[in-house]
Amino acid sequence: MPELQRLHAGHAPAVLAFELANRAYFAASVPDRGDEFFERFTGRFDALLAEQDAGICAFHVLVVEDGSVLGRFNLVDIEDHTAELGYRVAQHVAGRGVATAAVRDICRLAVSEYGLRTLRAATVHRNIASQRVLVKAGFAPVGPVDPAHVGGETGTWYQRDLVDAVSPECRRVT
Repeated sequence: MPELQRLHAGHAPAVLAFELANRAYFAASVPDRGDEFFERFTGRFDALLAEQDAGICAFHVLVVEDGSVLGRFNLVDIEDHTAELGYRVAQHVAGRGVATAAVRDICRLAVSEYGLRTLRAATVHRNIASQRVLVKAGFAPVGPVDPAHVGGETGTWYQRDLVDAVSPECRRVT
């Protein structure tokens, strides 16, 4: 059974393997990260951990029993009880509900672990699968995203109010 884990230094080799194995798949639906991402992976990974330690972001990986990564689920720019959600799943599990389940899990963690009230996510228009995941997880489109934010492409912001959500799966119990 896959487990959502907070990112730590020991995940670096599995995250790099995940990104390399799925690079072409990801590039078909989102702007490619470019060769520099892979050439400078160690420094970038260390910077992500520093941002997480500072409370600016919270990074998670969906890991299976052998330690390999099935997906990444990130809460970035945490401020004023709001964060931006970013995620990606491996090609071999796409279309099987893995992303939707993990996004719902991130909603719960966003409330219980990080005290967040609102999540936003940006998708490019050609990424229909991501839009479906967001809608299934209770997000709604709220307007266009600046193309500079999504690699120069057109896209849409989606948002979910976690505190007043109709679905009890993300509601905080007090």
